[in-house]
Amino acid sequence: VAAEGSGYTWSVNSREHALTPWSNDPVTNRPGEVLFLKDEDTGDLWGPTAAPTDDPHAYHTARHGQGYSRFEHESHGIALDLLLFVPLQDPIKISRLRIRNTSGRPRSISITAYIEWVLGGSREASAPYIVTDMDASTGALLARNPWNSVFGSRVAFADLGGRQTDWTADRREFLGRHGTLDRPAALLRSAALSRRVGAGLDPCAALQTRIELAPGAATEVVFFL
Repeated sequence: VAAEGSGYTWSVNSREHALTPWSNDPVTNRPGEVLFLKDEDTGDLWGPTAAPTDDPHAYHTARHGQGYSRFEHESHGIALDLLLFVPLQDPIKISRLRIRNTSGRPRSISITAYIEWVLGGSREASAPYIVTDMDASTGALLARNPWNSVFGSRVAFADLGGRQTDWTADRREFLGRHGTLDRPAALLRSAALSRRVGAGLDPCAALQTRIELAPGAATEVVFFL
């Protein structure tokens, strides 16, 4: 993970089994994992990290410690505290986002966790073979790459702690034909995500939930990968 919040996740083998993409571009450092917040009343879009929806008028604080990274940010009348870590014994990455309403009015906020699947050595090679599904008992979005001869039996998952109400596994739907990470098409329109999963998609995981916050109230959303 980098100071602006970009980073990637891998399992077992960092070169041959990346779960999300690693950007080898020191200038843009495009993230493959993003948390978005959207004010459902105004349409304003931002996030807890500087990338990709940077607000030039707001301060970001990034701290890296032994086994964790923490990002703090306040704008749009919302204070955010994002903690990233991987437990020593469990194959899971945890992103804990604490949200506090510092404005003087009730807020309706949607939170969207977005990742781009790799499940191999490179996204370009593995994307056509990735199959996604929703787990009926937990609501987690599952992803497999049966084409991978070494890691094809493994299953990756993304989950908002069971709080997701809408989702899609189609990156084209989420970003749009000419969309970018700082302005994804799915978050610029009012329609809900399609809940589309399956094979033959441009694979991603976008999970969304909505919260209502009274003035001064706080809540917590946890994303599992």
